[in-house]
Amino acid sequence: MTEEGEHREPAVLVRPEDFGYTLVDHADALAAALDAAGVTGAELVGHSMGGSVAIVLARRRPDLVSRLVLTEADLDACPPVTAGSSGIAGYEEDDFVDGGHARVLERVGPLWAATMRLADPRALHRSAVGLRKGTDPVMRTVLEGLTIERVYVQGERSGELQGREGLEAAGVRVVTAAGAGHNVMFDNPDAFVAAVAGSGGD
Repeated sequence: MTEEGEHREPAVLVRPEDFGYTLVDHADALAAALDAAGVTGAELVGHSMGGSVAIVLARRRPDLVSRLVLTEADLDACPPVTAGSSGIAGYEEDDFVDGGHARVLERVGPLWAATMRLADPRALHRSAVGLRKGTDPVMRTVLEGLTIERVYVQGERSGELQGREGLEAAGVRVVTAAGAGHNVMFDNPDAFVAAVAGSGGD
């Protein structure tokens, strides 16, 4: 509300066009923020694409990360067509900006739409393309090769976690949150909190 009582929509956050929006670019931006704050050995909690960024950061700047808690993080390039990033990246960039963004907003659930509509459409598209491209080596391989404590939280409604055996063999603790989908922190906050706190189990 303004002083006159007029309601205004939140301003769209314009993102810099000279930013690359790959997972490495996002990880380096996070590293710069942690460096500026004088933080090292952080415990990172990342959801979905944020988890992918956290994995990349842990590889590029191991001094900054002491523990990872990943919730439904994207571990492989080219996620299935049901993933939000695949739907966004399926558009050409200008087509997404000129109408695809609005159509995607109509299809996604209210939780995602509430935040997605605040992002610059071009930045959103470039981030989705960067996520689909993944990294070399791919995020799953990076995660399996890390030696810090790693927890992966999967929502029960999302189905069986692909490659779970390989993750567990590499020392990743995999937790299935009962009754939860992709947004575990909303669907089963107790399981999410337990994973972040380092307590509880599958």
